[in-house]
Amino acid sequence: MIQIQAALFWAYGTGAAFAVSAGRQLQWWERSVYGEGVRTRSRAANPYLALTLLYAAVLLVPSGLFMLWRDPSWATMQVAADHGGVWAGFALFYSAGVVVATLLGFLAAQLLVLVGAGYWAYLQSVGGHFLLFGTLIHGWDGNGYRRTLTTSVRAYRDWPKDSVVDNVLRFATSGTFLALLAPGSAVLGTLFLTEIGWLAEGWQLPGADEDRKVPRAVAVGIAAAGVYGLPFAGALGAAVLVHLAGWAVGLPVFAVLAGVALLARRSPVRWLYGLVGVPGRHWKAGLPVTAARPG
Repeated sequence: MIQIQAALFWAYGTGAAFAVSAGRQLQWWERSVYGEGVRTRSRAANPYLALTLLYAAVLLVPSGLFMLWRDPSWATMQVAADHGGVWAGFALFYSAGVVVATLLGFLAAQLLVLVGAGYWAYLQSVGGHFLLFGTLIHGWDGNGYRRTLTTSVRAYRDWPKDSVVDNVLRFATSGTFLALLAPGSAVLGTLFLTEIGWLAEGWQLPGADEDRKVPRAVAVGIAAAGVYGLPFAGALGAAVLVHLAGWAVGLPVFAVLAGVALLARRSPVRWLYGLVGVPGRHWKAGLPVTAARPG
């Protein structure tokens, strides 16, 4: 349900977000894998990984192919005017790419969670969603938002003839937008319910409440703002800087600001992350010495 150019970024960010949401469960699963000090089950049997890939294969891929078939112009950000401009291989590479990108995002974040670098796992999701929103807002030519909010090549070219409000209203009442509602509701509804459900499940495990510093409803709001709101604001800010100062100046300035906001030891983002109660320790923490040394 997203344009081809942004789909892989969204898939990677989603895979990482799922792994972070289930971070505490993944640590408990790793403990059960090694049980009495030896490996007792396959990591490939990880139910959270399986459900993440199922989400990508059953919801992300079909909804994207549906929009590509129904409206190839919108699905390709006005690069292809109709089906004749879409290479058949796109469908193949799109389908496989979305699942693989989701897998890579999950595995990267899971690895970081298991070694006690939960904040860096969270940054995997931030990076993926930043590139997603950056593509939709700015794109490769500064017209990403125009490409996203128009339904045909002709409408994209005619954008300057009307006000932004008129163009947005035209898109919001178009068949393309209405076609997005049904698959979009399923994709986003399942996404949010899964992430919230896995967070809540993790908070019920022993020791979870020691890390969560705010009520659960507030923690969910903070998590949502951190995973989606922060990357959107960052992509919008980066687009404005690039528009005003150009790539050579705007992008480095944004990188410095983002580094201060995300990487500084006392940054507000780190502080907010610490309130949610996502694990920040190695999975072996708290295990008996004999169980902490797998053979």
